Amino acid sequence: MDPASLEKLARTIRRYSLVSIHAAKSGHPGGVLSCADILAVLYGNELGSQDAPERERNRFIMSKGHACPALYAAWAATDLLDPRELTTLRHLDGRLEGHPDVKSTPLAETSTGSLGQGMSVACGMALGARQQDWSARVYALLGDGEMQEGEIWEALMFAAHHKLSNLCAIIDYNKLQSDDFNANIMGLEPLADKLRTFGWNVVEIDGHDFGEITGAFNTFRAETEKPTVIVAHTAKGQGVSFMAGKPNWHGSILLTAEDLGRSLVDLGIAESDTAEWIDGSIFERIAQ
Repeated sequence: MDPASLEKLARTIRRYSLVSIHAAKSGHPGGVLSCADILAVLYGNELGSQDAPERERNRFIMSKGHACPALYAAWAATDLLDPRELTTLRHLDGRLEGHPDVKSTPLAETSTGSLGQGMSVACGMALGARQQDWSARVYALLGDGEMQEGEIWEALMFAAHHKLSNLCAIIDYNKLQSDDFNANIMGLEPLADKLRTFGWNVVEIDGHDFGEITGAFNTFRAETEKPTVIVAHTAKGQGVSFMAGKPNWHGSILLTAEDLGRSLVDLGIAESDTAEWIDGSIFERIAQ
């Protein structure tokens, strides 16, 4: 996809995500919005066909599992999931759980949500693929608050020791986590220097610039000796004016119909058209 198409896809992911969170009456809008551009490039350009043979099929793990509404939205926006299913998020009779569940959630590679574990699973997948001489690559999206988990740093050491050059970690570095700024809870800096010291190929980018995101993945595919980590500097709540940079929109606030309407206008929907988005009927029309 070209940059204009990626921007359109990212905007769709943001809209779909917020509609599903509103339908669920719970969720994590801030971190969903911050990673939408990364997911657009992954699903628009990078991952390739999910119907590819097992040895060639690239894997993606949403290690920051609470941001799964963006993952489900990316699936729906790229015809991997019926968009009508998005309104069943967190419903007892639905498949789209509040964190990806490999037993019930379509296309999920592993269950995530207990922060720190997704990275370890990604390491295992990457090592297994290499031992079988598979061409498949493995991608894992991490939250920056998640970087405070000890298991992450064990996985980083493991991947560097085994030279897993088929593994790419992406850190959604929006500087905020539940309740407060990272720096006030447990500072991560100098993050890039720490990652280099752990033996990783480090690429720092603007996580909302499609050219930089695409270039970072190109750098990953060209690296043959080390695992790659992309430190994507992002903004929590990106795209929605009243959520951007606000810790309380991590996930502790109910997304009301009024909030959703204001968000959709920020995301390019005419105010007169927001009603069908708020009640979810937009997905019936899209599915026809």
